[in-house]
Amino acid sequence: MEKLRQTPSQTVGPFFAYSLTAFQYGYDYNSIVNGSIIGDHTGGGQIYITGTIFDGNGKAIPDAMIELWQADTQGNYTTKYPGSPTPENQFRGFGRLGTGTDPDHQFCFKTVKPGPVNGQSPHINVTLFMRGSLRRLSTRMYFSDEINEEDALFSNVDATRRHTLIARRKENNGSIEYQFDIYLQGENETVFFDV
Repeated sequence: MEKLRQTPSQTVGPFFAYSLTAFQYGYDYNSIVNGSIIGDHTGGGQIYITGTIFDGNGKAIPDAMIELWQADTQGNYTTKYPGSPTPENQFRGFGRLGTGTDPDHQFCFKTVKPGPVNGQSPHINVTLFMRGSLRRLSTRMYFSDEINEEDALFSNVDATRRHTLIARRKENNGSIEYQFDIYLQGENETVFFDV
């Protein structure tokens, strides 16, 4: 009798973009979350997180999906269902976008800057899914205008690679924006964590 062979591994895409970010891709059913991590009445100073995900050849990836998970301005993670924020607190704490609807394949999240969590510097947890990847990729985004060296995880990253975890602050038409580009390979390859 011939032995059964292992089934080949499958990638995580490209189906995920239109099934998990349906509204963004023009499908007539709603998405649980989108690029607005906060509602219109959330206090704490609105910011934008923007960026591009680059492949090993330096080209923008057109069909990736990125998720952000973060604490609020007080350093607390929400325990409420992200799709239905209450009117008094419209902080969702979680957002998800695909890169396929923007002509430059960029992402843009509307949120607030998180507060420190349990002695860690303000940061946002980032997860990537894309065609060709056999598993999700996880990293963190820190802020250029914070003291990050006191954060245990950040300080354990090789000093020559820490810059890949830093989002650069800039002002754009009166709005505060943090640019966070993600590189999958190459000289500026982003540090990913095995979680």
